Amino acid sequence: MLDILKIIDSPEDVKKLAVYELRQLAKEIRTFLVRSLSQTGGHLASNLGVVELTIALHYVFDSPKDKLIWDVGHQAYVHKLLTGRRKDFKTLRKIDGLSGFPKKKESAHDVFETGHSSTSISAALGMAVARDLKGEDHQVVAVIGDGALTGGMAFEALNNAGRGNTNLIVILNDNEMSISKNVGGLCKYLNKLRSSKDYLRVKEDVEGVLEQVPLVGGHVVNAIKRTKGSLKSLLIQNTLFEQIGVTYLGPINGHSYDELIAILENAKVMKGPVLIHVKTKKGKGYLAAEKKPSEFHGVPPFDIATGKSVASSAEMTFSQAFGKAMTALGREEEKLVAVTAAMPDGTGLLEFARNYPIRFFDVGIAEQHAVTFAAGLATEGYRPVVAVYSSFLQRAYDQILHDVCLQNLPVIFAIDRAGLVGEDGATHQGIYDIAFLSSMPNIKILSPKAPEEIEAALKYALTVDGPVAIRYPRGSVSIAQDLIGTYQDISFKTLKQGNTIAILATGRMVETALSVTALLGEKGIQSAVIEAPCILPLDEKALENMKHEYNYIFTIEDGIIKGGFGEKVFSYFVRHQHLVKGSQFGYEDGMIEHGDVKSLFKRLQLSPDAIADKIITIIGKESK
Repeated sequence: MLDILKIIDSPEDVKKLAVYELRQLAKEIRTFLVRSLSQTGGHLASNLGVVELTIALHYVFDSPKDKLIWDVGHQAYVHKLLTGRRKDFKTLRKIDGLSGFPKKKESAHDVFETGHSSTSISAALGMAVARDLKGEDHQVVAVIGDGALTGGMAFEALNNAGRGNTNLIVILNDNEMSISKNVGGLCKYLNKLRSSKDYLRVKEDVEGVLEQVPLVGGHVVNAIKRTKGSLKSLLIQNTLFEQIGVTYLGPINGHSYDELIAILENAKVMKGPVLIHVKTKKGKGYLAAEKKPSEFHGVPPFDIATGKSVASSAEMTFSQAFGKAMTALGREEEKLVAVTAAMPDGTGLLEFARNYPIRFFDVGIAEQHAVTFAAGLATEGYRPVVAVYSSFLQRAYDQILHDVCLQNLPVIFAIDRAGLVGEDGATHQGIYDIAFLSSMPNIKILSPKAPEEIEAALKYALTVDGPVAIRYPRGSVSIAQDLIGTYQDISFKTLKQGNTIAILATGRMVETALSVTALLGEKGIQSAVIEAPCILPLDEKALENMKHEYNYIFTIEDGIIKGGFGEKVFSYFVRHQHLVKGSQFGYEDGMIEHGDVKSLFKRLQLSPDAIADKIITIIGKESK
């Protein structure tokens, strides 16, 4: 049998195929994805679920003239395969390779870069309005999942779209599963929606006939549209989408080309905003992913036969340590509650949820609501812990400032994936939290250097009558047990004595600092390693002592330099009229692309070797 995928280099090649060949193409794509991602890792289940939908979109529409915007974007692998990037797929998520998300510099078919959820409808509406302003004629299509639709921004965009007559097509990919199982009223609402296949045909036929009636036809049609008991209400449920002015079509089978192609062709000729409700199965075609779609959302390299990771580690990760600590503390603290935004698995909270279901709250993909919801709990005497990835916490900046910090409420932010995360790239690197949180009033920022310190950090946070952020990275680190801290106090700790040089580090970069000082020791340079278990407030007493004790001070952090930990340290010295020699090590800017963390550290000159060389260079220049 012909290998159809190998002859697909652009959407034009897809359009040449017969429908039966599209079915064969779908099978080949699923086989390709499973084989390829078993080697590279990546987002598997979501892409397996949208194979037919993606093929149908490129079969009906003319990308890149017609604009396709993928919400979140982790389900755009099939789109990449159909737009000429098949041969580069072995480089997926590797340094200098294909991104795991839409990337404009990769292809003209990637018209908008996404990475966080609930943004596609807003972007698509903006593009559609721009099209109309320029007098152009093309389609704009936003693809959004049912999980992403729980984000308030999606409803803001739908509401805005429903107020006008701009032609816009929204595809609601309803697989009943985001990263974790969907929750809330919207999920229940979507489950109740049923197909009314005759609605569109009958509605357009009747309106078309009435429009032809001389003098009064148009008035009758307008009267019908204004009447609560109109034709629409008789033929289809008065859906939420219709109520706000968006024509609703569906739900339809998202794995049937007959249904997909027909409804997409109809949507192209309709006026105003249209939402097509498509039902798909996440993980379709690979049994392991179908059975456990959440486990195959984002996967490392795995064995195809068993579905198990080929690089499992026995080391406890920060996320696992957090989950274990929350479960243990839940027994001691009756007022302890956990809040997450659709990430109970990724943040390690599943065990807490099983043990304390009435004290566990998954609010869906709604980080803004999660923070203010937690603030409300805190006002009533509860101790909420908001568990969220660093890059997603950015979405709730105003709520953290306005609803928590200004009121000095005792909300704990458990900030997972803080710092460099690697393969997911620029939209997911958690490098901004130190900078944006440390400008807020009343908040303390803790930075444990090892998973073994997470429980102690949580216990300390529970003693603070105000907001506390605990930031920690993805994965694990290797720190000697005798250096593990207890968080009985949050002052700077000297982990290794030195002479005239001090390396001040925080979080997982303490491990890097210890490696750096070992390399310097091989060159006969004895440097101290000082840990900052608390980033904010700064230990000013320790800084006063350091400025007298050391000639050189270097800071290392897993965050952006601008507004970061190092800047605050050196700003303190400037404010107190003390000139300190040294440098800051961190990320120069926020444009850090995808790749494994070790390779990225090396490229960014943040490996132990690179830092040690830079320190030697600085000291050498000063001594000349």
